[in-house]
Amino acid sequence: MSTLSAQHGSSLKQVSPGRKIKDRVIQGLVYAAFLLAVIPLVSVLWTVISHGIKSLNATFLTHSMNAVLPTDKGGGLYHAIIGTLEQVALAAAMAVPLGLMSAIYLVEYAQGGRLSRAVSFFVDVMTGIPSIVAGLFVLAFWQLGLGFGFSGFAGSMALAILMVPTVVRTTEEMLKLVPNDLREAAAALGVPRWRTISFVVIPTALTGIISGVMLGIARIMGETAPLLVTIFITNAINTDPFNGAQGSLPTFIWDQSTNPSQNAVDRAWGGALVLILIIMLLNLVARLIAWLRKPATR
Repeated sequence: MSTLSAQHGSSLKQVSPGRKIKDRVIQGLVYAAFLLAVIPLVSVLWTVISHGIKSLNATFLTHSMNAVLPTDKGGGLYHAIIGTLEQVALAAAMAVPLGLMSAIYLVEYAQGGRLSRAVSFFVDVMTGIPSIVAGLFVLAFWQLGLGFGFSGFAGSMALAILMVPTVVRTTEEMLKLVPNDLREAAAALGVPRWRTISFVVIPTALTGIISGVMLGIARIMGETAPLLVTIFITNAINTDPFNGAQGSLPTFIWDQSTNPSQNAVDRAWGGALVLILIIMLLNLVARLIAWLRKPATR
């Protein structure tokens, strides 16, 4: 018996040459696909960095374009950085609670009824709508319908519309990954459902939820079309997102890139680099939060 089992084990360890060839071919295709995906990314990053690094200096980061002509040297994007940070913060303040609550309803409370199917359908529709449609909706409802003017808050509402479906879908998938044993254990102890969700389910999925929120922020931070029709373009510093036109990095990049002056084009490249750096910094902060939470969840 021992001899037969040894022979059987040795036969299992032997792999036919055909299978080895197929394995190597598939492995080579995977590596090739990875390189094809990385090459455009590296190319874009290298292009933006090589062109934008020339514009990065203290003046560029701490001054606005107020009273600076597109053909002039100098000027900066301080007004655009302030506008982008305020608009994205307001959009996240609106989109994250709404998206989180919607995902909790779909995963924890919905039982496949008509309402849950309707919510899922509209989330899917919102995921695919062009960004300009969100801007036009805010323009028609908030500005033309209610009579409000251009403002950073109007842009934030358009960005929130685009961010909600991303937060809903990512949060929904993270909540589904939480083992049902945790929910059942809490229910066996007589814990109310809302406390189970608040103190068991959400903390368990919090790392993934934060990643989803950062993905949504990265999604909206570079949007230009909805901002052009809601916040307009200004070269002055406006720290009040509820009153008057306000700058932003995407509109700054668009405005400078459309000017034929080389100085304006250089500022556009610098703005693109600053936008990428801000997004990378936010993602690093999210990764740091996730890393700090790991010991607490063990």
